[in-house]
Amino acid sequence: MPTRRVGGKWIFLFALSWFGVWIAQLTPVQLLLPLQVEKYLNATDWVANVLGFGLISGVAGAFALIAYPLTGALSDRTTSRFGRRRPWIALGTLGFAVSLVLLGWQTSFLSIGICWVGASIFFCVLTAALTAAISDQVPVNQRGYVSGWISAPQAIGIIAGLVLVMVLALSTFGGYALMAGLLVCLGLPFLLLMPDAVLPPGIVPPLTLSSLMGGLWISPRKHPDFGWTLLSRILVNLGNAFGTSLLLYFLMYGLKVADAQGSLIQLTLVYMVFVIIASLWLGRLSDKLGRRRVFIFGASVLQAAAALILAFVPTMGAATVGAALLGLGYGCFLSVDQALATEVLPDQLSRGKDLGIMNIALTVPQAFAPMLGALLVSAVGGFTLLFVISGVTALAGAWAVAQVRGVK
Repeated sequence: MPTRRVGGKWIFLFALSWFGVWIAQLTPVQLLLPLQVEKYLNATDWVANVLGFGLISGVAGAFALIAYPLTGALSDRTTSRFGRRRPWIALGTLGFAVSLVLLGWQTSFLSIGICWVGASIFFCVLTAALTAAISDQVPVNQRGYVSGWISAPQAIGIIAGLVLVMVLALSTFGGYALMAGLLVCLGLPFLLLMPDAVLPPGIVPPLTLSSLMGGLWISPRKHPDFGWTLLSRILVNLGNAFGTSLLLYFLMYGLKVADAQGSLIQLTLVYMVFVIIASLWLGRLSDKLGRRRVFIFGASVLQAAAALILAFVPTMGAATVGAALLGLGYGCFLSVDQALATEVLPDQLSRGKDLGIMNIALTVPQAFAPMLGALLVSAVGGFTLLFVISGVTALAGAWAVAQVRGVK
């Protein structure tokens, strides 16, 4: 377990790398990929377009189920002279960037899906290694603050990508190429300048198919805190994804605002400000107090409140309040929950693999939520049920984290 605090340079370059990751991941998810699918799917019903987007996301999510723990397990055993995580960060960055560029050239639904699956796999490779760097190098009493520098760049990445593509009036290929370039340029400083400890051979046993398959199952009976943390993370992220993945369509077809894209940017700006405040301030406060559960419980309740406001007060003003509450809750959740996840790992020698399993709870809900959400909206002819389910799911996540006993 690391005991030496990381310095400002390490944190800055780590945050810069995550900014590149999020802008490359979220701009396609929020804008480029849905528009690309809609263009080549050529469906007249918006629900059909969302289902098409959801199908691609769902398939990519299925691959993430394997990519995250497999990559983590391999990096746990990497004895390269460049370090344990660095080769995987390099591979993930390169593969992700190339996949995005190829994605911009595609003109059929099938080829778009194949390239996005490839991009998602390399996203998993990259983020599994980056996440493990926290457990490798950051002491427990600094992890809440450092984890905040994952979520703050996420909030900025959402708005920065949208604004760049819209202001520069980029084509589909231009948008993907710019995201790929930013991913590489922003990630290289951390990759090249920050040290990564070399693992001596023989400390971690070789990876076999049986050990990998066995390692994918971590018994909640033997490791209940790991199980409750994982369940809470799945539920809260699923609730968040239900509440945000169809927000553009909610503005267009639910509230019927005149400028849906402009309104989306407005709400995203409000969300961004509160995510940054919550992730950095509350993450550091969590470190100072030595408490995690109460912060995550409160964050989950705030996200539930945001969803229920959208369900029962469907106005632009209420949506703005909801964006603030969601940002406050999700920013706190992302930073403190990541710190909690590193403290409930069953085995520090396999933390890359175990954090890879934890990371599934971040990616898979985002992959399946658009399709499930579109089915709910289509079934009832409105968005109320979707937001109610979003709120209830987040509250269930708050209950789950309250069951953790080994961490305050």
